[in-house]
Amino acid sequence: MADDRWIIVGLGNPGPEYAGTRHNVGQMVLSLLAERMGARFKANRTRNDIAEGRLAGQLATLARPHSYMNLSGGPVAALLGFYKLSPERTVVLHDELDVPFGGVRLKLGGGDNGHNGLRSISASLGTRDYYRVRFGIGRPPGRMDAANFVLRDFSATERKELPFALDRCADAVETLITKGLTEAQNLYHTDPPT
Repeated sequence: MADDRWIIVGLGNPGPEYAGTRHNVGQMVLSLLAERMGARFKANRTRNDIAEGRLAGQLATLARPHSYMNLSGGPVAALLGFYKLSPERTVVLHDELDVPFGGVRLKLGGGDNGHNGLRSISASLGTRDYYRVRFGIGRPPGRMDAANFVLRDFSATERKELPFALDRCADAVETLITKGLTEAQNLYHTDPPT
């Protein structure tokens, strides 16, 4: 019998040059969840750094793929194979251009909305039926290319609000795995105060 573990994946790009960028916000939330668990990340043969323990009373494995965002699917599929878990026990944390900065949206399944990390995961898993927790980064200013925008650091104003927004997103993940999608959506599908 498979265990009732959750796999929680934080998307981002490896390396210090990407650590503070909008595209790595999924990994920022994941780090906060690891702190809450009192767990440390260690390398795993699935090409992920993982941290294991209990999150809000639930058995959880937090994962940071070693790959670049666009190739996240291989490490995620390898991790699910390692634990013999179905995609429905997976939560993917990622940045979302179509949600205002600091907003949180949760859903099960759906399209990738142009997000190459999600496209890679869906292709590798052969399904779109996994949970997504989307952290809003807002739209690029003016005519800035979205690909350039996501690889930039947060603005000074956003930096001040970022710890609160990350904390709220981490709370949404805990609610999702303990009380289900509907309750998490009801609590967290509001835009942050402006």
